[in-house]
Amino acid sequence: MSVVSKDAAPLTFVFQDDGLVPNNPMPFLVYKAAVDVGKNPEATIEQLFGDNGWGAMWRNGVYDFAHYHATVHEVLGVARGSARVQFGGERGRALEIAAGDVAILPAGTGHQCLSASADFSVVGAYPPGPPMDLQRPTPENHAKALKTIPLVAIPATDPVMGKNGPLVRLWHPVRRPGESRDP
Repeated sequence: MSVVSKDAAPLTFVFQDDGLVPNNPMPFLVYKAAVDVGKNPEATIEQLFGDNGWGAMWRNGVYDFAHYHATVHEVLGVARGSARVQFGGERGRALEIAAGDVAILPAGTGHQCLSASADFSVVGAYPPGPPMDLQRPTPENHAKALKTIPLVAIPATDPVMGKNGPLVRLWHPVRRPGESRDP
């Protein structure tokens, strides 16, 4: 029996580059109440992500400072509690996320925890590829990220819905105006 709601469908957001947080032309995806976390929430989410080919997992919260990853995509599965998280940098959007929600961030998507319940717990994971990097929004990091983000491979699977999931249909390599595919 699947732990994923039969009606699961992601909300999609595209955040613009704000000059410090590069974001990504591919959509940021949020599945609301998509996972029945059951009696062992972290293990349930880890099993789901692992079954769909996403690994290098961790358990924690979301950092309370603005950051992004320029060499890897990331998925955040909320196992317990709730939080208000700013996605997309200062000009992005603050969203309430709660147990059973999943956020999928294409490389470059800014995120920062604004507030959280005491029991807030997240399982994070990454598709196969380079290890996670952590970048703060600075002009120097932004310039480097504009070169690395287009080189990040599109995952073969959606961490929630697998090989035929929405991520596979919605994410396509996109070049920013004036950018080259050459490193």
